[in-house]
Amino acid sequence: MALPAQISVSFDFSSGATFGIPFTIGDSKNGILGTSTLGGAITPLPTVDLTSVTYSIQIIRGRNILKDQYDAGTCTVRVLDPQGNFNPQNPSSPYYPYLTPLRKVRVAATTATTQKFLFSGYVTDYQYHFPENQQTAYVDLKCVDGYRLFQMSNVATVTGGTAGQTTGARINAILDTIGWPNSMRTISTGQNTCMADPGTTRTSLAALKNVEFSEGMGAFYMNGAGTAIYKDRTSVISSLAASTTAFNQTGGIPYSSVKYAFDDKLIINSVTFSKIGGTVQNIYKQSSIDTYFPHSLNQDSLVCETDAIVNNVAREYVATRADTTIRIDQMLIDLLNTSVPTDTILNLDYFNNLLITNTTPQGSTITKNLQYQGIQWDIAPNRFDATITTLEPIADGFIIGSAYYGVLGTNTLSY
Repeated sequence: MALPAQISVSFDFSSGATFGIPFTIGDSKNGILGTSTLGGAITPLPTVDLTSVTYSIQIIRGRNILKDQYDAGTCTVRVLDPQGNFNPQNPSSPYYPYLTPLRKVRVAATTATTQKFLFSGYVTDYQYHFPENQQTAYVDLKCVDGYRLFQMSNVATVTGGTAGQTTGARINAILDTIGWPNSMRTISTGQNTCMADPGTTRTSLAALKNVEFSEGMGAFYMNGAGTAIYKDRTSVISSLAASTTAFNQTGGIPYSSVKYAFDDKLIINSVTFSKIGGTVQNIYKQSSIDTYFPHSLNQDSLVCETDAIVNNVAREYVATRADTTIRIDQMLIDLLNTSVPTDTILNLDYFNNLLITNTTPQGSTITKNLQYQGIQWDIAPNRFDATITTLEPIADGFIIGSAYYGVLGTNTLSY
């Protein structure tokens, strides 16, 4: 069975974080100022197209429900390799000795009208296999997105990390300090301000996550194209006003394997937050504690500029997490089903609104207006599955004119 989109896998031997063929002076395609990509280093070998020898792909990206934050995106590409070309220990390989860790892999899906990068990241491991029951060897390319690079790089002092800087400006300052390419970032302004950089040694990922949390319902993550995305609180709340994509069994996009949840694992009703050198801010909601018992969270050493900002972050955190309801955490979309619009699924991204209606065999119906917050792709010759992680909005805000988030007396005014 043919897949509804052309899947392509590329292996880039160049060093540096940037994806794409480096800028080449005099090249009519890759030497266009303002269009072509500036490369991080000289490419020892041309980029290799692995599409014809790829057997399967699994990609996992998104927000970790339990940790309430975005995890590193991961990808495993299984490459059939009868000649041993992708065995790093094979000196006869045409790619020897350039099969080193942190080379770049990209997975793209292309239709007649859409091209979407499902994953862009860096090889962390070549797991080579010689199966006993078959002659064809294969290698699993284990890859992680840009979070891996952030985790490996330490910062001591963020250049330009001055007091009064917005969270978006601080994110940019951290990325500048570690040399992250400007072409691979999309950063919102930020609504909260930061203190001067504390000058303590920590990973750049820890520094970025601190700023994300200090915004109060901000979001920092890597998208499928390998770009670092930062959405401030206003951008996150504004996403609630966008149109919804309907999923159901009677006219909307069909799905299966719905994962329901009704538990207390997302409840936070008492928080203790503080900035570096600041006064501890303790915010709680007694009615939630009376109903669900205490569910506490502590967060210190924030880089918020003032205690008042920390207090607002704490209040918003409790306001959005003190109660619980029935959730739809996941649903499976089979893109081999001809009733599924391939382009629509490929173009979904974090913070897109999903209106999911499900009718149980007993006849009860549940309808949830949720947001897309994660994806698992499972792709093989006869399989093209997308398991979508859905969540209630991570921040509440009053949206004028919205039937879901513009109800007086029901919806929450943002802080």
